[in-house]
Amino acid sequence: MSHTRKGVKILKAVSSGIRLQVLTLLYDKGSLSYTKIMNNLKLNQTKDAGRFAYHLKFLLKTDLIEPDVETKKYKLTDLGKMIVDISEEIEKHTFKRRKILVRTSRLAMEEFDRNKIALSLIKEANVPVNLAQNIARETEKRLQEFKTKYLTAPLIREIVNTILLEKGLEEYRHKLTRLGVPVYDVTQLIKNTAKTNTPNVEAVHKAAGDAVIEEYTLLNVLPRDISDAHMSGAIHLENLGTWILKPNEIIHDLRYFLKNGLGKPPKNLDQALAITLNVLQNASREINSEQTIDYFNIFLAPFTKNMTTIEIEEKLQLFLQNLNQTQTSNSMPIQVTLGIELTVPDFFKEKIAEGAEEKTNGFYAEFEEETQKLAHLLLKIILDENKQKPSFNPSIIIKLRPENLNKTETQPILLLAHQLATLTGTPYFANYFPEKQTCATYAATGTRIGNEWKEDWEIDTMRTGNLDTIAINLPRIAYQNEKEEAKFFQQLEEQLETAAHALEIKHQTIKQRLEEKLLPFLSQTRNNENYHRHENSTRTISFTGLNEATKALIGKPIQTDKEALKLAEKIAETIAQRAKEFSRKPETRVVTSMLSSPEAATRFAQLDAERFGWAKINAQGSKEKPAYTNVGIIPFNLEIPWQERLSTEEPFHKLTRGGHITLLSLRKNTQNAEELLSNTKQIVNTFNIGLFTYDQTLSHCTHCGKLTYAALPKCPSCGNVDGLKTFTRTSTKYQQHNSQT
Repeated sequence: MSHTRKGVKILKAVSSGIRLQVLTLLYDKGSLSYTKIMNNLKLNQTKDAGRFAYHLKFLLKTDLIEPDVETKKYKLTDLGKMIVDISEEIEKHTFKRRKILVRTSRLAMEEFDRNKIALSLIKEANVPVNLAQNIARETEKRLQEFKTKYLTAPLIREIVNTILLEKGLEEYRHKLTRLGVPVYDVTQLIKNTAKTNTPNVEAVHKAAGDAVIEEYTLLNVLPRDISDAHMSGAIHLENLGTWILKPNEIIHDLRYFLKNGLGKPPKNLDQALAITLNVLQNASREINSEQTIDYFNIFLAPFTKNMTTIEIEEKLQLFLQNLNQTQTSNSMPIQVTLGIELTVPDFFKEKIAEGAEEKTNGFYAEFEEETQKLAHLLLKIILDENKQKPSFNPSIIIKLRPENLNKTETQPILLLAHQLATLTGTPYFANYFPEKQTCATYAATGTRIGNEWKEDWEIDTMRTGNLDTIAINLPRIAYQNEKEEAKFFQQLEEQLETAAHALEIKHQTIKQRLEEKLLPFLSQTRNNENYHRHENSTRTISFTGLNEATKALIGKPIQTDKEALKLAEKIAETIAQRAKEFSRKPETRVVTSMLSSPEAATRFAQLDAERFGWAKINAQGSKEKPAYTNVGIIPFNLEIPWQERLSTEEPFHKLTRGGHITLLSLRKNTQNAEELLSNTKQIVNTFNIGLFTYDQTLSHCTHCGKLTYAALPKCPSCGNVDGLKTFTRTSTKYQQHNSQT
């Protein structure tokens, strides 16, 4: 047979659609049996048998396919492969002539090139070369059917992912998933942000960015079991939008900066406060929520030596104004906690004052009077400002120690703090009467960092912080194991293991960010030591809905039944014990907390209602916005005597070394400051409660300035609706304590 006649025969062989499909099928899938080829082409084994045999024989005669005697399958010959390649080149040429353009992720218009699909599969998902090329070819075929002027990169990726799913290649599809926010979601995000009390375009920007990082973290950073546990509502990862980027909270040590300042020690209060503000501004870009400056008035006391009251007051006022005007990189206010001491504690007696050397012989104890004066003036300024308009930043934590609570010189400071409490509920009170509390540091979020880790108060509490928090959905475990305590505790153990694993991943990712110098402020070094002691950060496991879980297990709430209270304590003890066991590993400081975010409490309740039905779940609030107990043990909306609430929650403060707070409601502004101070003294002398505060629900009218002690639909003075803002601790994310609802 001449070359011409053979060429004609080959061209005739591929002129049939079925024969060309057989060749392409064998090219894509390799050797196949007679039956498999028919099945893939969706031919009937009886009806189409004769027609199919004719086509197969034609391909065999033209040497485009050949039988494999051993496997009894058919495979392509080299000539057959060449014909398929030529056929595809012809199709590709035709496709290009149509000038199908692709709008790429680089915001450029390019002609379609299937090789780029194969390269993406190889680079992004580690797909083998041959498989990547086959998927690219199949994608090209499907795209050729589209009647569109141009394609988009996301559309092409969707087609590729569909093909991967069809082929059962889910792991590759998982790696190739495109991250982003749907158009509708962005539109709603803009609209909803515009309706808030603090409309801000940067809030939209941040939320959109957080959404992308959340997807990336769930898809590519966390193992599937952890991601599934979060998305199903078994656990809740706080701050998922910054999970792989930032730690959650930090406890600053001002001495680190006051020693050298900007190259040299500050010489006066002006310079010291400017450095303090600079520290907060720089760290705010690298911290997710709260920054705490503990011993604020002690560290700054030496700089007030020989200053008049008016001079100190002016400097503090300017500092507070600048603090509240300062915006972070995402235009959100810097949230700050200031720890205030009434006197210099005993363990400070030998600590050398950093900076202001010309005013001191080196001991903070020399500045007891200045320490108290600074505390008094700070509270006075905040009180005066709150009479005009509620202000909740910075948060103030008053430290109550046995040696100073009843001193004559500390009473004016305490009275001012309680006047502020009756006005807006702003101050927090930390109880240092228990011995283990002596060196602990608190943030206004309720986070506690004690000296139980290395048993050194500076290493354990200063220049470290809270890495992040994972909340456990206790009611979910109870619903799944109703009245079966053994199974409840077994599943609880599993969820604790999941949470600890997730926190270990967070620890490693933040460690990597520090090594990469992507957190330049936290990773700054002095004497070969990072400022931020990342390895000492606490990893917090919090529990949500303890009260609801107990009720689901034995049908009784904690506050009314001793058996329920005993079971609740057993659950908290189990969590605390596991945290202690996790902490035996090097650089693994796991702690427990009785605090979780309202987001977690609401999300858990909503998901459980969908899964188990409203008849089964126990939740606070309405069906539109249900929630589990997330602050304290007893639901805050239950009006019970303070003593009863304190007595019930006392054992849980001991078990939750990572964070706790008891809210004592002031329903009206009728409490006398002297009476409230008397209550505080009774509380710290009677109850082993670590942190507590007197909560007020406030409504403030921006039009007439009226301050009302209730959540109202409109101003009772001028009737304005739009200008009325409500403030409460329990309705907002606790990291944004007392922010607008």
